[in-house]
Amino acid sequence: MNVFNRFEREVPEWFLDAKLGFMVSWGAFSVPAWGEPIGELGTIEDWKEWFRHNPYAEWYYNTIRIEGSPAREYHKKNFNDCDYDDLLDMWKAEKFQPDEWAKLFAYAGAQYIVPLSKHHDGITLWDAPGTGTRNTVHRGPKRDLIGDIATAVRKAGIRFAVYYSGGLDWEVTKTLPAISDNDQHKGLQRPVDAAYSMYAYKHVIDLIDRYKPDVLWNDIEWPDFSKREGQYSLAALFDYYYKAVPHGVVNDRWGKETHSDYETSEYQYMADSENADAWENCRGIGLSFGYNQVESEQHSLNTESALRHFLDIVSRGGNFLLNVGPTASGEIPEIQKKVLMGLGDWMAINSGAVYATRAIKEIPATDAPWVRWAKKGNSVFAYIDAIGNVEFSAPASLVNAKKATIFGGAAITATRNGDKISMTIPAPKVPGPTVIEFSH
Repeated sequence: MNVFNRFEREVPEWFLDAKLGFMVSWGAFSVPAWGEPIGELGTIEDWKEWFRHNPYAEWYYNTIRIEGSPAREYHKKNFNDCDYDDLLDMWKAEKFQPDEWAKLFAYAGAQYIVPLSKHHDGITLWDAPGTGTRNTVHRGPKRDLIGDIATAVRKAGIRFAVYYSGGLDWEVTKTLPAISDNDQHKGLQRPVDAAYSMYAYKHVIDLIDRYKPDVLWNDIEWPDFSKREGQYSLAALFDYYYKAVPHGVVNDRWGKETHSDYETSEYQYMADSENADAWENCRGIGLSFGYNQVESEQHSLNTESALRHFLDIVSRGGNFLLNVGPTASGEIPEIQKKVLMGLGDWMAINSGAVYATRAIKEIPATDAPWVRWAKKGNSVFAYIDAIGNVEFSAPASLVNAKKATIFGGAAITATRNGDKISMTIPAPKVPGPTVIEFSH
């Protein structure tokens, strides 16, 4: 019998209702802020190509250890081939204003925030047990960044979560070669022993004790030694978490045959997870999670494409975890800020037609015109990204065309011919799809 079966539970409604969260990828890697924007995860078939030219700036520690990689050459030329930990000392976060971040996140409509507490480089953003001075309290920013973010976002009425890299810690495995293909990525370089299990366990227990996170967002597995019952096990960790945070949820990246409340996809990778009852897609505004100075608007979502991506996810019953990558000084880059403000402008009008909705699987999505569907209570919502005369299909048994309004606004005339509904969509007040509400 699987020891994790006893954790099966209903997913808390708050998570299913939330729809939008932001991940915050910030670390010593934000100092070089460098990666090659070669494409989205899931679109590059050759894993050796992916790792050698990694677009994820937060993977800098690994990429600069791949001999002959452009990142390695960049590091030699621009940082005199310094030790990675020297970047921690260069990271000052001198313009970090957590309350300003929280204000922006709240305006953009985020319901939960997931900052990196420890990424694969092993540097912790709080004074984690067993890290000595290799954390942001003792070096670099000289602050408990996790605590600062937690306080600010909760004050702004947003739930607080934490990301933790349980599967990879390059400081622990630094005597091993860099990860350069997917076979290694799947486990060859992963610390799995009792010592690392205890180290990671104590970290997550400390995060729970200090911050009571609403989500535990683990990444790339959990040390194999702990996948059992008993003291310091992963099962004991889940027991501890649910007792401390009964409404909390955990993601699915602890390893197969363990436990999760919901599944995750990333850009276009692990898309099968999007068939789960509860799921979340995460991605950056650009092609990286950590801030990448090489990226421009051509590599990034804009307000319109971000909204389409978001509403497509909502219409299929998922949550969207959009990543923000601050600069080393603690500023949200302009390209990213523009998208968050655009999301906020749209959500200020339409959030009531997004939060707490559920998918309508009986009505197919269409791309010409672009229409997605969701429901809440006695209302059915059509998210329509088109202006002027449009025609789309929706069965009369599900959609009452006689009672149509522009969400939060005036009635709109909709005519039905069989399964076809026709209407004329005016130009929206703010960029993004128009929401039409059909009432029963």
